[in-house]
Amino acid sequence: MRANVSRLMLGLGLAALVTLADEPAWAQQAAQPAPKLDGANTAWLLTSTGLVLFMTLPGLALFYGGLVRSKNVMSVLMHCFAIASLVSVLWLVCAYSLAFGDGGSLNAWIGGFGKSFLGGVGVDALQAPTNVPENVFFMFQMTFAIITPGLIVGAYVERIKFSAVLWFSALWLFLVYVPVAHWVWGGGWLAQMGALDFAGGLVVHATAGSSALVCAVVLGRRHGFPRDITPPHMPPMTVIGAAMLWVGWYGFNAGSALAANGNAGMAMTVTHIAAATASLTWMTAEWIGHGKPSVVGLVTGTIAGLATITPASGFVGPIGALVIGVAAGLICYWVVALVKQRFTIDDSLDVFGVHGVGGMLGVMLTAVFVSPALGGLGFAAGMNTGKQLWVQLVGVVATVAWSVVLTYIILKVVGAICGLRIAADEETEGLDLTSHGERGYNL
Repeated sequence: MRANVSRLMLGLGLAALVTLADEPAWAQQAAQPAPKLDGANTAWLLTSTGLVLFMTLPGLALFYGGLVRSKNVMSVLMHCFAIASLVSVLWLVCAYSLAFGDGGSLNAWIGGFGKSFLGGVGVDALQAPTNVPENVFFMFQMTFAIITPGLIVGAYVERIKFSAVLWFSALWLFLVYVPVAHWVWGGGWLAQMGALDFAGGLVVHATAGSSALVCAVVLGRRHGFPRDITPPHMPPMTVIGAAMLWVGWYGFNAGSALAANGNAGMAMTVTHIAAATASLTWMTAEWIGHGKPSVVGLVTGTIAGLATITPASGFVGPIGALVIGVAAGLICYWVVALVKQRFTIDDSLDVFGVHGVGGMLGVMLTAVFVSPALGGLGFAAGMNTGKQLWVQLVGVVATVAWSVVLTYIILKVVGAICGLRIAADEETEGLDLTSHGERGYNL
């Protein structure tokens, strides 16, 4: 009996050994659960994507449209919609892949073409670590790529050829936006240095603002600037657009958490506080300086506060938001006046003063208010305020230098292809009729 039991046990042992020997190595290890789609994160990112597109269409279009003269309102709306359409197609073709794909040996500087036309990105592909579908991440990032060249519209309104807008926006997307986006968000050299830009102080506002200043200088002033330029033709339209931008900015900043969590909630909170504080600060500065507070000034302060908190929104707390809002209202207000009055540069809708300066200011202040002593989330390992300030400064200088040089080259190339500026008589008549054959108003 004992002999039979011994033979049975020996047989079972040999069978087990044979089975293990035949199994592949991965089957002998503990099974790793496959990543699963996070429904909450996905729903929030889908919502945020809609909010950010809402910022451009119709928010930015109405905000800028109300600020120009009535004979150019349709041209501004046309610019915003055409840029949104053009960038969407180019983002699919290869811009997304270059910004967020793997560039191999060149990955510190630019991505590769592996995800062109969303190649290899199926409906089940997830974006780590938040486990949202990559096609949703693609769409979310597309809305950022749309609004950034859209912001530059404010620098060249009322005097640029429509063909030049299309050429410039396409080239600028590939040569300025895509590389900087990869440097900061795609694992490039600024990300490796530890640069902090939560939602686009460098990638969106510094690039667009500095490029806008170059556009204003190269194109030259509008005829009659600064003495004969009439006030905004429809401030209520501008206020409506600003309100849409404020609401849409919740998706812009809080959506950049890529998750429905407390970080997104704090990003939304500080975004709102900074916008409100900057609005009051700008209004007060204008009230003191000019004797009356204007509604256009109030909402311009709102946008300045939103632009300035953008890079810091996922890293700072309410105290940082308050200080950033005050700084945005004061410094952006001063720079806008300086550009137009001291240097008489016709940055028509104050893109550099509001977005460029706001974005750069926010990037630098992030290094201060990320400190946990001031309510921030804390530094990465090995970082402190001094080191972080240095990294942020490198990011600002590199981004602005790259944007300025490449924008100047792009403008010269576009000028050679189709010319930049409309004729003097067309400018007098207005772009609505001369470029698009329609009027905004038939009264």
